[in-house]
Amino acid sequence: MHFVKLELLEALAASLEALSPGAGAKAAFESPKVAAHGDLATTAAMQLAKPLKMNPRQLAEKLRTDLLETTSFQKWVDAIEIAGPGFINFRLKPAAKQQVVREVLQQGAKFGVQPPNGKRVLVEFVSANPTGPLHVGHARQGALGDTICSLFQTQGWDVYREFYYNDAGVQIATLAQCTQLRAKGIHPGHALWPESAYNGDYIADIATDFLACKTVKADDREVTSTGNVDDLDAVREFAVAYLRHEQDLDLQAFAVKFDNYYLESSLYTSGRVDATVQALQASGKTYEKDGALWLQSTEYGDDKDRVMRKQDGTYTYFVPDVAYHIAKWERGFSKVVNIQGTDHHGTIARVRAGLQAANVGIPLGYPDYVLHTMVRVVKGGEEVKISKRAGSYVTLRDLIEWTSKDAVRFFLLSRKPDTEYTFDVDLAVARNNDNPVYYVQYAHARICSVLTAWGGDLGALSAVDLSALQSPQALALMLLLAKYPDMLCAAAADFAPHDVTFYLRELAASYHSYYDCERILVDDERFKLARLALVAATAQVLHNGLAVLGVGAPAKM
Repeated sequence: MHFVKLELLEALAASLEALSPGAGAKAAFESPKVAAHGDLATTAAMQLAKPLKMNPRQLAEKLRTDLLETTSFQKWVDAIEIAGPGFINFRLKPAAKQQVVREVLQQGAKFGVQPPNGKRVLVEFVSANPTGPLHVGHARQGALGDTICSLFQTQGWDVYREFYYNDAGVQIATLAQCTQLRAKGIHPGHALWPESAYNGDYIADIATDFLACKTVKADDREVTSTGNVDDLDAVREFAVAYLRHEQDLDLQAFAVKFDNYYLESSLYTSGRVDATVQALQASGKTYEKDGALWLQSTEYGDDKDRVMRKQDGTYTYFVPDVAYHIAKWERGFSKVVNIQGTDHHGTIARVRAGLQAANVGIPLGYPDYVLHTMVRVVKGGEEVKISKRAGSYVTLRDLIEWTSKDAVRFFLLSRKPDTEYTFDVDLAVARNNDNPVYYVQYAHARICSVLTAWGGDLGALSAVDLSALQSPQALALMLLLAKYPDMLCAAAADFAPHDVTFYLRELAASYHSYYDCERILVDDERFKLARLALVAATAQVLHNGLAVLGVGAPAKM
């Protein structure tokens, strides 16, 4: 139906241009808020009424008359109706809706995917410090980041996935100290055990492997232990590599891959942090006060000026963030998206202020941020807060082991990122319609069973006669299939993976309704082939949408 909409849009644009030069460029369709009002709508008459000094309804009537005289509207539109103050609603002919079936079957996995646009985007997500296993917050971030990357790819972007992590600082020092103490036989509860220590069993595992002089290999490093517990640097290096390896296993289980791991320490060793501070000072946007160096971030919308360099000479954490984003810009990424927890909200203004003050040509609003809330986990009706392995939180691998990779991804993407979410483990493993991922996957499997029972050539379905698809349920299903490309486009623009889950649940419901009212494998060959083509197209779109989420589309359940 894509080419049908394009034909109609061209005709609408021509009519608008004839009414008011320049108006044709603004031609657009939207979906009526109430399905009963029609299949497409436009507000063009209301937008043009004032500049043309006409009554909106009268203008809508004129536009209706003009459109009914065009070849495209005569071919594809059943009726044009005026509603309210000047809305124009269009009811498409069945033949127009049937076109989407052929489009889906011909394009397959490419349906809804736009050609390359020559633009690059860097998406930074997860970015967990290597001090412990990934928790459910990292899981939500991983699902969000990976799916936002997939959405950008459907719109033709060249996508680069990056993981930024702190391999130095107080938290890493604490990790090294805890591992060293464990290796020396000191454990939680001992008088020498620090209050701020990491208490999970994984610390004991690291210490054991360090004493055994084992080798650990992560995506970005390989370290062999010296076994010398008095060498704190060696303990630190081994512990970081060990946990990077553990996080790699978490990410592999979640089917998340990165193009690059960016070390915070490299910002210091490369001189980027010092260069950034010098650029900020040279811009005249810094000042000394109380022995510290401050950035005049209030000039860029921050609620107060921020300390850059503390009295002890160390930098506050937003300074390397500014240096890091300058590096992103210099690497050619004019579009950057950061996926972070809502606890990072306060850093947005100061990082953007630092980027503007550095005066290196970075535009306002760079980078984009998607902030997410944490996740509560409920199992057996009670909240789960502690994992024996992690010591104080539920890990990503816990969730996957209790349910599945598909359930974790779909569930964590089923709400807007900034809304609170409770992950119900029992619901995630339920095999019923209350479980959203089961409901969608079952629709796909149900279609596959029908196609298997038929046993014919799936490739031939793209050429069958579709005129038999006339029932209200079939027409509604086809109209929903046609909305898939626009849904992807909007979801990418709005950083809204939840839109994909909502769409898939609606599509599954529409298919189940169709299946319940209309038999597929009937004796009449014309009806049978048309219906098979429709359900095969539905299975393809379900498969495509689930793939964007990183969720499987099983043929059997």
